[in-house]
Amino acid sequence: MAGGGRALLHAARLALDIALPTLCVSCREPVDGEGVCAACWARLSFIAPPYCPRLGIPFVYDPGPDMLSMEAIASPPAYQRARAAVRYDDVARTLVHGLKYQDRTDLAPAMGRWMARAGRELLDGADMLIPVPLHWGRAWRRRYNQSGALARVIARRSGVAVKGDVLQRVRATEQQIGLSRAQRATNVQGAFKVPPDRQCELQGRRVVLIDDVLTSGATADACARALLRAKAAQVDLLVFARVVDSR
Repeated sequence: MAGGGRALLHAARLALDIALPTLCVSCREPVDGEGVCAACWARLSFIAPPYCPRLGIPFVYDPGPDMLSMEAIASPPAYQRARAAVRYDDVARTLVHGLKYQDRTDLAPAMGRWMARAGRELLDGADMLIPVPLHWGRAWRRRYNQSGALARVIARRSGVAVKGDVLQRVRATEQQIGLSRAQRATNVQGAFKVPPDRQCELQGRRVVLIDDVLTSGATADACARALLRAKAAQVDLLVFARVVDSR
């Protein structure tokens, strides 16, 4: 692009920034720079150690190295480790719903950056990122996969490639909202599959599964089982937010 063209482009961007100031990704109040305003930042509950090394569930006190949560002991999932950036509280819910249901793809960069930071130990040495897939019918109606949008941001920050078509959702499922833990597991049973011609890409590879929210873990567990059946060496899970039992 010629010098004059670059100058015009810069001027246009500057004018747009002045006309449309950067807004908080949660409450839409003007902010300096990109991200959330001070009030919403204070309300976001970022997850930091100490937490369960298997499931990433935060502990209220430090129980010592390698101590597992009761959930990890009682019902270990198919995936090896799980990490989340934040607790699924009011602000996190606003961000997730905006990205998922309101076409707010502009939220993905900030959310993905926080996920990449929370999942550094999972991303270190990982071979690929696989977003939890949507069924083709839901993808057509929604027009994009929110997990894929997050995965692309994480890929740019970590250098780990996204493989968005290795895992497929082969059966349409009900929304998980409102279902019990047992119903959620039944709902997604057999819903995910790795096509036979793609299984060679997974053999012996370390996979990080990407999703927006972790609740019961049924969807992630079903995805991990499909990937492990295709001979993936290990599957970890990285999400933006996770439900944490207040007890």
